[in-house]
Amino acid sequence: MTILLAPVAGVLLGALDFLWIKYVPFPFGGLGNSSAVWAVAAFLFAYRRRSLVGSVVLLVVAVPSYYLAATVVQGDDLANVWSPAWTLFAVIAGCVFGAAGVLTRRTDRWSVVALAVPVAVLFAEAALHLARPSSDSGDVRHAALVTALGVLLPLAVGTTYARRAAAVGLAVPIAAAGYGLFRLAGFMW
Repeated sequence: MTILLAPVAGVLLGALDFLWIKYVPFPFGGLGNSSAVWAVAAFLFAYRRRSLVGSVVLLVVAVPSYYLAATVVQGDDLANVWSPAWTLFAVIAGCVFGAAGVLTRRTDRWSVVALAVPVAVLFAEAALHLARPSSDSGDVRHAALVTALGVLLPLAVGTTYARRAAAVGLAVPIAAAGYGLFRLAGFMW
């Protein structure tokens, strides 16, 4: 069932994400243009469905679905549907966040580290927005929103308050590494 659900979820993620960006007002509309939110979607899919491969499929299908929605809704060039760079990022993020989603279900100490991974990507994105040279109140609001999501996520999937708190604490140093990786990949927009 997961193998069928992943591409359907990918089509929905990509298309609805584009519509979200286009029609939902800022700052919530900005969540649609968030790489961290897509990474968290892969994490949650793997957490719920216990499928790393499903998370990869979800993100890989979501990329052309997003661009196809842009073509249909606002007449963007159909050539944009194939994006090798974003597809590569989708595979990498699907593997990393899918693995974290699957591992979070375990009961050992690694489950806390795994839960810290999606929290960290939200924190890292917040740091990116705050570090922008042209950072403005919109960047600050987006940073506050993704930080709040990072704090709330463990409440939704963590098993105990101690594990939830530990995951948020571990997310801070992991976010520093994530921030560096975002910068290295050219995400300093």
